[in-house]
This record gives sequence, C-alpha cells and structure tokens, in this order.
Amino acid sequence: MNSGPHLRIIIPPAIMTTEQPRRRLRLKLKPKAPATGYVDGAWWPRSRDLSAELPALLAVLAIRLGRVLRVSYNLTGWDAAPRRITVDGQPVRLGGFHSQANDTMDVIGPNEPRITLLVIPPQTRPEAAHQVLLRASRRGNIDNLGELLAPTARTAPVPDTDQPPWRLDGGRGYDPTVMYRIPRQR
Repeated sequence: MNSGPHLRIIIPPAIMTTEQPRRRLRLKLKPKAPATGYVDGAWWPRSRDLSAELPALLAVLAIRLGRVLRVSYNLTGWDAAPRRITVDGQPVRLGGFHSQANDTMDVIGPNEPRITLLVIPPQTRPEAAHQVLLRASRRGNIDNLGELLAPTARTAPVPDTDQPPWRLDGGRGYDPTVMYRIPRQR
C-alpha cells in the first residue's frame, strides 16, 4: 500500500481556456503634429452601445493622451449610457450633451489634452467607412463634419497621400501652371 499524498491534477478542457477572438479597432488618427481641422481622426464603432464600445477605444487612446478621464458625446447618437465606466481599473466620466456636435466625441486626458473624433455611424458600408477613416485622418485635413460625411466622401476614393490633387491623377487634371485664354469680347 502506498502511503504518499495523492495529487489530482485537473486540466481544464481546451474549450474553457480559449480566448475570445479579438476584433480589430476601427480607428484612424492624424499623425502627431499641431492640430488642424475639426477632428483629430475618425472611429467606426460596431454598435451604439457606448459602454461596450469605449473600453477598447480608450485603451488605445491612452497611449497618446495618458489616462483618459472624461468622454463627451452627443446624446442623440448613442443608446443610454451610464455616467461612469471603469476601464483598466480606472473610472472614466461620460458626459452626454445635446450641444455636442453630431457624429463627434471628445476624449479628454489629464491636464486637458483632448482628441476629437469623427464617429462614423455603425451601419455605414465598409468601403465608405474606410474612405471616411482615411480622409479624416489625413495630415492637414481641414474638412468640416458635413464634408467628411458627405455622400461624395463616402463614394469617391480618397488617396492616402499628401500630394496635391493635380499630381494624384498623373497630371491630367487641374494644373495651376497652365494659362487659359479668355476669348476677347466684341
């Protein structure tokens, strides 16, 4: 008879140890530079549930801002949300306002650094949302919110470059060096 201790090793089934698949965050920010334009980038959430969508977004934005303290948003663009959420063990205040510009969100860090995001509606077609993400995050972009979300912005391709428009099409379009003759009036 064996009098030693009997150890039972319990190995959980593999199905219990698998991690949920991670979904890619649909966010694009302007490069770090002096602020220009109305927004600092764009975000395309998957739903209108702010408490479900914010933790992943705030974790990424904390890299640029530091600890995120507050988020302000337009009340009409989201489902009802709590006044506070906890992200990585830290409380974040949420403030919904009717006066906040539609389709925007302000994420505020310590000492008031702020990132203003264009929020692309969740139901937007992927191709269109991608174009808006690229356009809103271009260095030096000064388009207003209406221009960024306009139907033409959703369908026309937006090149991911800072080249002037006449260089993007191989020089076939507008060329500021060409002089046009104006017909003489009689």
